[in-house]
Amino acid sequence: MRTIDTSTSVDAEAAKSRIASGIHDMIAGFRCAGTGRLVKAGVSMTHMHVMWLLQHHGDLPMSRMAELLDVSFSNATGIVDRMEERGLVERVRVPDDRRVVLVRMGEGGRQALEETEAVKQDRLQAILGHLDKTQLNRVATALDDIRGAVIEEFGPDYLVGHDHLHPQTPGRD
Repeated sequence: MRTIDTSTSVDAEAAKSRIASGIHDMIAGFRCAGTGRLVKAGVSMTHMHVMWLLQHHGDLPMSRMAELLDVSFSNATGIVDRMEERGLVERVRVPDDRRVVLVRMGEGGRQALEETEAVKQDRLQAILGHLDKTQLNRVATALDDIRGAVIEEFGPDYLVGHDHLHPQTPGRD
C-alpha cells in the first residue's frame, strides 16, 4: 500500500492564500493612500473610477461609459457633467458623426491620476526602505517569478496599452 503525501499541496494552497491575501491588502492600502487626498478635495470614488476607465480604455462614447459604470445613460451623463465642471474630463464630438459624444480625460483628471500615482510610489519607496539588501533581492526575485506566472496566464502582451499604468523599472528590459 502506498501513502500519498498531501502536506506539500496543502502547504502550497496555504501559501497561495497567504500571498493573495497579502497582495490584496497591500493594493487596498495603496489605493486608500493614493485616493484619500483626492476624496477630501471633492473627487468622488465614482469620479476616480471614471478616470481609471478612461486611462485604461482611452476616449469612450457616453453609451459605453454608462455600460462600464453599469448605470443608465442619464446617470452617466450626470456624472460626466459634474466631472466636466471640475475639469476632470471633457466631451468631444466625433467629426465624422456629430451624434457620437466621446468622454476624454481632461487636464484636471490627468493631474489627479498623476498625484494619486505619486503618492502610491512615495509610499512604496518608503515601505521598501525598511528592507535590507538581501530582503530587497528576495522580493525582486519573487516579483520576477510572479511576473513570469502572469505572462503564462495572460500571454506576453498582457500589458500592451497599459505601460502608462506600469512603467518599467530602470535597468529592466
